[in-house]
Amino acid sequence: MKLILKDGYVYSSGEFHKQTLCINGGTVSCLENTPEHDGFSVVVDCSSYCIFPGFTDVHVHFREPGFSYKETVKTGSLASARGGFTDVCTMPNLNPAPDCMFTLQKQLDIIKKDAVINVHPFATITMGQMGGGQLSKMEEMSEFCIGYSDDGRGVQSDETMEEAMKKAKELGKIISAHCEVNDLLYGGYIHDGEYARLHGHKGICSESEWKQVERDLKLVEKIGCKYHVCHISTKETVELIRQAKARGLDVTCETAPHYLIMNDMMLEEDGRFKMNPPIRSEEDRKALVEGLVDGTIDMIATDHAPHSAEEKARGLAESNMGVVGIETSFAAMYTNLVKTGVITLEKLIEVMHTNPSKRFGIEKGIAEGKTADLTVFDLNAKYKIDPAEFLSMGKATPFKDKEVYGKCLLTMCNGKIAYNGGLIKEN
Repeated sequence: MKLILKDGYVYSSGEFHKQTLCINGGTVSCLENTPEHDGFSVVVDCSSYCIFPGFTDVHVHFREPGFSYKETVKTGSLASARGGFTDVCTMPNLNPAPDCMFTLQKQLDIIKKDAVINVHPFATITMGQMGGGQLSKMEEMSEFCIGYSDDGRGVQSDETMEEAMKKAKELGKIISAHCEVNDLLYGGYIHDGEYARLHGHKGICSESEWKQVERDLKLVEKIGCKYHVCHISTKETVELIRQAKARGLDVTCETAPHYLIMNDMMLEEDGRFKMNPPIRSEEDRKALVEGLVDGTIDMIATDHAPHSAEEKARGLAESNMGVVGIETSFAAMYTNLVKTGVITLEKLIEVMHTNPSKRFGIEKGIAEGKTADLTVFDLNAKYKIDPAEFLSMGKATPFKDKEVYGKCLLTMCNGKIAYNGGLIKEN
């Protein structure tokens, strides 16, 4: 069967073109005219839709092995496809943690069996993902992991991080750092700001993030490794990374939709508003948006972090850290940043596809002769976000009931349909 996507607005080579795409045997070709119906082709009118290269999320949690009651590789990858993603990088908060080839292989076996999109696992920086002590078996895993991270905790020891950076440089891999100074947390669980003071909550200070970023950037300047900062949330972090880039350091960073859209005064007494780092002040939010606009922030990642309903039903103080976002990321960003004129649609595709793909060595795109890794969106579709419709096992999102535009109608990965949202009619 050939699939013909007729007259779509196709994003290719950095701009949109009105094009007809033919996917035959999983490979893309661009057609000048739609062929006559030949009985072997499915022709879909895409004249009202946009066709993007599949998105890349460099920060997700699929929870398997070890925590399959929260999410599995299968459910996480299905949810990703529904969000328009064809490539995701999974964090190593697992049991066992992928700190050597034996434990990483357990995850790779599940990915091979169950994933409907491309899943690229991070290996840990330290043994047991403890944030210190002995380094993981970085060399033996280098061929099979996308990079190294101890996401969920910062590497507390300067010496350990320096040693890890040297090894990563030697292997030509990236360090993706969760930056958090444990000694500055003081039992906090939301931002140390106005909402915390008004409602009697323990706060997490901004310095707990930016202080470790500051340390790591000094090490990067000394060592010269590839370095990426996870889920930045503070104005100070934005400025530190801006200055580091001006000095020519090999540094990138990500932020997530909730940090760009929300401030701490939008919190509610509900676990679906609790994540790490926390949603911060309006001043921080504005600095993040400015950093996205000027290129200091390279990419959008979701930090998709599913938990069970019970684990998220204990309010702000007692719920687990983490919210889901893989199925809402594009719509949230398109509605709040593109439709409001803050950034262009081209910029959004740059930070959700081009930049993360290039940085992490999984470059793709829509072009003649390439494998079909693409997603089709109806940007005029307006709806309320309903977690009950999620394919993810996690349902806790701060965007529940928010009205958004942009619905995924189809995602193809490796030339196969990973998600059909009604674009192709079933017989």
